[in-house]
Amino acid sequence: MAVGEYKIPEAGQCYSHEIKDKKTYSVHEIAEILQISKSKAYELCREPEFKVVRLGRTIRISKASFDDWLDNLL
Repeated sequence: MAVGEYKIPEAGQCYSHEIKDKKTYSVHEIAEILQISKSKAYELCREPEFKVVRLGRTIRISKASFDDWLDNLL
């Protein structure tokens, strides 16, 4: 399944090379992957399950914590 420019793998498949090598997601990427608004993605960043790094006004979400959260929902 593809979401925007991102490919979400079906069972048994892996992410595209570009996304597989990433360590973090931006809020915009989270919003695109989940097909939600950016404001809702910012709300999710406040969830304790997400490991968030703030660099000034920039927010990056740990890919591992996001992927674990998403896997537990499915």
